[in-house]
Amino acid sequence: MRYFLDCEFNGFGGELISLALVPAHAPHPVLYLVITDVAAPLDRWVRRNVLTVLDDVPEGVTILRVDREAAARTLGAYLRADDSETVIVADWPDDIALLCKLLLTGPGEMVATHQRTQFELVRVNSYPTEVAGAVRHNAVWDAMALRTRLAGYWS
Repeated sequence: MRYFLDCEFNGFGGELISLALVPAHAPHPVLYLVITDVAAPLDRWVRRNVLTVLDDVPEGVTILRVDREAAARTLGAYLRADDSETVIVADWPDDIALLCKLLLTGPGEMVATHQRTQFELVRVNSYPTEVAGAVRHNAVWDAMALRTRLAGYWS
């Protein structure tokens, strides 16, 4: 299964604030994690442009507010729920790095995932988007905009 990834984080090189994985096809649900134990202080731009839209998600998307440890377990379970090969597509390197960092649970330890997970970095601008109601800087909407921008890319 191909998933489209977007993350919001606390400024350049900062901690993960939210992560969304939007599947290429239904019926697999969207995963949206909001991390509750992000260390302060938060970047001013992030407070104004990211925190204000964390809850602005499409109908039917569940917001999972979890600490980092629970986020890692939830991410692992989500990826294992689909038994096909996992391909995660992002438009920015930090998104991939933050997802990979979230998988780590301790020295030499990580949550269980598939034996093989591939990452694709496709540098495109997802906005403007054709996704009706999209809210920029919300990880779910941004991942959906990326999926829409890349529709047909692998055909």
